[in-house]
Parts: sequence; C-alpha cells; structure tokens
Amino acid sequence: MTDAKTIQILPPVPEEAAGERLDRHLAALLSGNEEPISRSRLKALIQEGHVRLAQGGATITDPSRKIKPGEVYEVGQPAPAAAEPEAQAIPLTIVYEDDQLIVIDKPPGLVVHPAPGNPDRTLVNALLHHCGDSLSGIGGVKRPGIVHRIDKDTSGLVVAAKTDRAHQALAGLFASHDIERSYDALVWGHPNPPHGTIEGPIGRDPRDRKRMAIVSKGGKPAVTHYTTRKLIYDRKGRPVCALVRCDLETGRTHQIRVHMTSRGHALIGDQTYGGRRSLQRFTLSDAAHAALRDFSRQALHAATLGFRHPASGEMLRFESPLPKDFAALLAALTETP
Repeated sequence: MTDAKTIQILPPVPEEAAGERLDRHLAALLSGNEEPISRSRLKALIQEGHVRLAQGGATITDPSRKIKPGEVYEVGQPAPAAAEPEAQAIPLTIVYEDDQLIVIDKPPGLVVHPAPGNPDRTLVNALLHHCGDSLSGIGGVKRPGIVHRIDKDTSGLVVAAKTDRAHQALAGLFASHDIERSYDALVWGHPNPPHGTIEGPIGRDPRDRKRMAIVSKGGKPAVTHYTTRKLIYDRKGRPVCALVRCDLETGRTHQIRVHMTSRGHALIGDQTYGGRRSLQRFTLSDAAHAALRDFSRQALHAATLGFRHPASGEMLRFESPLPKDFAALLAALTETP
C-alpha cells in the first residue's frame, strides 16, 4: 500500500455479506465517517492500491472482488495534495488594510478558499493577486492568510492575515471567542420570544452527513444570541418573516442556520435547512412574491466584525450594509400596499 495519511481497519466481513462487491461493502461501512467516502471514491482508492487484506497484507486492486466471511480490510486515505492556488484578478471590496491584515466585504457567491468543486475564482485567489508574495505560506498552502470563513452564499465581512504574527494572533482570538461577530438574517415566521439565546452543541447530522445539526453526542458547544429587528406581516396581518440580528458567542459551521432552524425559523432561501416553502398561504404583493421566489441563497449577511489589532492592540470594528439582493428582498417585503 502506498503512503497514506490515515488507515482505517474495518470489522470482519459477516456471513450474510459473503459474495458482495468489495467497493459496495466498504462504502456502506464507511458511510458513518466524519467525512463519508463515496463508492466512486472508494473504487478509485482500491484501484490505486490503498486497500489491502489485514490477513497477510495483500493489496486488493479489483473493486468488484467478491468478499468472503471473516476477511478484514484496511483502507488508507492518502494525504491531500497541497495544490498551490493561483493568483487571479478578481475585484475585491476592501474595508480596511494595513501591513498586517486585510478586511474584505465578501459578495454572495464567492467561495473563501479552493476546495473540490471550486478549485479557483475564490477569495484566496483574489487575495494572492492583491497581496502578492506577502501571503505565501501563511496559514498553509491551501488557505494562505485565511483565519475564518463564511459560506459561499453568505455575504459580508471576512478578515485575512498578511503575516504569520497576525495569523497566529487572530486565530487565537477566534479560538477564544474574543471576536465580535454579528449577522443579519431574514427568517421565516416571528421568533417568540423576540430576543433570546439559543444553546445547543453542533455536529454532523447523523442522518445526513452533509448537514450539521444540534446533536446529543460529539458536538461542539455553540451559543447564538438573537434580537428581532423587524417583523414582517402579509396584507391580512399574518406573520411572514422577521429580520433578526444574530450575535455569535461561538463560531461553528452553519451555526446560525442550524440554531434558527431548531426554533422553527429557518432562513429564507436556505435550501439545505429550510427546504421549499409554499408562498400561496401569504397575501403579498406580486413584487414580494417574486422576490421570495427568486431569492436563491440563504438570507444571511456578516454585518459586524470587531477585534483587537494583532500588532497595535487597537480595537477595530467594521460594519457592512446589506448587499443589494438582500436589501431588495427586504424592500419588496416591507413596501406599503
């Protein structure tokens, strides 16, 4: 077997699985991993020589091999190749910049760092072009300068480091939750109470590993404070949605989306946690109906970012207005009939 970052030893093949294809059997066993492996990925791992029999150490390269009772397989996953992102001339809205760090107002649709499915045209590619060699090696090859991230379809403020000193200091602030981070979210329904705190550990959803969820075991503590800023009704006075300000005490993956959904107030446009909503039950203007129907991302905006400067110690605080698409949606929902 070639060098691998991790090797997982699987349980012995049970009697009832005899004769099953190797790739299908392994895919089923590994579906509960923190990062599940697809059958196509397993097929490639087998063909590349990363699967072997524990008894005797023979490498297996045939994905269609018929497995036998009692066989124990080892699956190795190679360390990912450190691909160096390419500098690309992508326009940036720069809120603040000095020789230590840069604060960007990220538009919706821009991925923060390269990943499978988004190998380029990311914020990292744009920063490499703007900052030049100063980002080289800071924070790792794949994520130079990146201290934190927001989702592709979330807009708003992101800070990146330009020196190792700044990166370490900012990473420490995020780790200790000594950062002010506020988000504006447009959620379905009216939160009751209108302001409060949501606590619940967040981890992988055991029923869908592509989603996050509040979990009873293995999750990381998460705390979101929310305040309702505007209530929106339809023409018959029925609650439609609300503009909510969410202040993060922690910063877990999809935290606001998961926490608000847990209270029955999924974000408008959130296809992962909100699902499709019927708009026919609301008596709204044609413009409001169209705006809701056509809003194709979660209505979430990183509005405020505050932290202590890693070099000077000065307190910095930045605010970002709602982007055009979010502001237009809000305007359509609140127009006078």
